Amino acid sequence: MSARAPASVLWMVLLALWRLWPRAEAGCSEERRCCPGRDPSCASTGWRMDRVYGTCFCDEACKLTGDCCYDYSQACPALPCIVGEWSHWSGCAEQCKPNLRMRRRYVKQEPKNGGEPCPLLEEKSGCLEYLTYQGQDCGHEHVPAFITTSEYSKERKRRAVSPLWSSDTEEAGYCVEFKTESLSHHCTVENRPYARWMQYLREGYTVCVACQPPAMNTGNHRCSGDGLGSDGNKFLHWQAVGNPQCQGTWKKVRQVEQCSCPGVHSFIFT
Repeated sequence: MSARAPASVLWMVLLALWRLWPRAEAGCSEERRCCPGRDPSCASTGWRMDRVYGTCFCDEACKLTGDCCYDYSQACPALPCIVGEWSHWSGCAEQCKPNLRMRRRYVKQEPKNGGEPCPLLEEKSGCLEYLTYQGQDCGHEHVPAFITTSEYSKERKRRAVSPLWSSDTEEAGYCVEFKTESLSHHCTVENRPYARWMQYLREGYTVCVACQPPAMNTGNHRCSGDGLGSDGNKFLHWQAVGNPQCQGTWKKVRQVEQCSCPGVHSFIFT
C-alpha cells in the first residue's frame, strides 16, 4: 500500500487541477456577460488582457481601466452607432418671415460595448419663404443682413481717402447688437484663410454688427437687414459674404452708437 500511496495522491492532485482548469480560463464567454457602462458586478475570474490573473471585468468601462477579461473583444465586440439618411429639410416654420427649418435622421443601431457614439441627429438652418401658401409674393422687406469680418472696415477707411468718395461717406455709422439664434454648420467648418472669421459665429452669442459707409443706403442712411422697426422677438436673417452656405437667424438686441463686442464677435454690414 505504501508504494501505491504516492500514485493515489498524485491522481487526486491532477483531478483537482483538472477541475480548476476551466475556471482558470473563465472569462466573458464562460460567464456569458457583456454589460453596458460601468458595472463592478460584471466580473469573472481568469486572465486579463494585461496578462494578470485574477478578477477581470466584462463591462464597457473595462477598456478604460485596463482590466478586461482576456476574451472581452471576442465575447463583447464593439458595435458602432448606425444612423439613417437625413430627412428632407422641413419648410420654414412661418411664411414671409425669417425663421428656422429642420432635418433629422434616426438611430438604426445603438452603440454597444464602447462602439462609436451616435453623431448629430438634428440640424437647424435659417430660412425665409417669399411666397404665402396662396402663392402671393411676400417677405421682401426682410432683406438678409450680409455681413463680413470687422477687419474689412480697415480697407474701407483706406478707400475713403480717395477723391472719388464724397464727404458724405465720412458720416458716423452705428452699431446693432444681435443674439444669434441659429446658423448652418458650413460656418464652423470654414477654414479658408480669408473666411476663418466665420468659425466665431456661435448660437446664443451676442454679436456686434457695424453699419458704416458705403454699406449705408444714401437715402435713409441705414444698412439693409439691420432690423429697423423690429422688436427682440422677431427672427432676422443673415448671410456671410464669401460663403453663401454660412447663414442663419438672429434677434435684434439694441442699436448703439459704437460697437463694444470682442473682436472675434464684431462684424460689419456689407
